[in-house]
Amino acid sequence: MGLGGCIILIAVGAILTFATDWDMQGVNVNLVGVIFMVVGLIGVAVFSSIARRRRVVVPPATPVVDDTRPHGRDGYSDGYGV
Repeated sequence: MGLGGCIILIAVGAILTFATDWDMQGVNVNLVGVIFMVVGLIGVAVFSSIARRRRVVVPPATPVVDDTRPHGRDGYSDGYGV
């Protein structure tokens, strides 16, 4: 589950807990909403800890050496060619 799924779980849990007043027999909708929010918060914490470990440190840029010129004398390397 990615970060988006965790945020959706938190939002759905908040809606079930604070914005509804449904009464279902055998189901406590407020408790289900709190469970969704807790699971979403745990997911965000796990996702952020995994994402922090995946960060790669890029070494500083090294100069690029243009090594595409021919090394031998081809008639044009002395400045008299095109």
